[in-house]
This record gives sequence, structure tokens and C-alpha cells, in this order.
Amino acid sequence: MSNLVRFGVSLDNKLLNQFDQLIKQHSYTNRSNAIADIIRDKLIEQEWLSNEVVTGVVTIVFDHHQRDLTNSLTNIQHDHHELIISSQHIHLDHDNCYEIIVVKGRANELNKLCDRLKAAKGVKHAKLSLATTGEKV
Repeated sequence: MSNLVRFGVSLDNKLLNQFDQLIKQHSYTNRSNAIADIIRDKLIEQEWLSNEVVTGVVTIVFDHHQRDLTNSLTNIQHDHHELIISSQHIHLDHDNCYEIIVVKGRANELNKLCDRLKAAKGVKHAKLSLATTGEKV
């Protein structure tokens, strides 16, 4: 027996038309899949707000010519080794590097790590993208 549950939703016609355009742009095959993704996204956001264990990626772009920056970034990562699963260092061009750091931990800890990396002199851009571990959704 399936675990699927059917339920009705009443929407203003204009809002429904806009929603249909949105799901078409994102290549959904039906409204149900789109609605399920929207619900999942909201539940994941709640995990971040409730400081649950989440996973994510910190990306940073930096000038590798900046004095002691590479050592500083490595030291910050070692200070937070319990949060870091993996990292990859990419040379974008002669001056710039791109680092991808896969992380897992409480949302506030991951934000603090990203903030420390972002604040390092010579870092041009840093961003934390969070996702769920999937344990609750």
C-alpha cells in the first residue's frame, strides 16, 4: 500500500497561473512534485533555524598572493576540523584560487566557520550553502 496522501488546495486563479508558470520553468512534470519540493525546502529551513545538524558547502575565492592567507585559511580549517568532511582547492588563474569545503555540523557552527574564512584578509568571496542531512525530511 502506498504512503501517498491526496489533499485539496484552494488557490486564487492568478496565483495558480503563476505557480504553473514557475513549475514549467523548473521542468516539474506535475504540481504534486513541485509542492512536495516547496514543503521540503521549508522544513529544511526550519532545521537551519532550530540549529539541527545540517550539511553544506563553504565556497571561497581568494588571492593566493595575499601574504600568509593560505596558511591562515588552513589554520582556520584545522581549528574546525570536526566540521570539515572534505575540501578541494582549485587554481582559477594566476592570481585567484577557489576552495570548496564540504561541512557537516550545527548550523550556527557552520556559519561561524564561514564568517571566519570570509573575514580573512584577501578573501574576495565566501558563501555557505546549507542542505539537510535528510534525517528529518
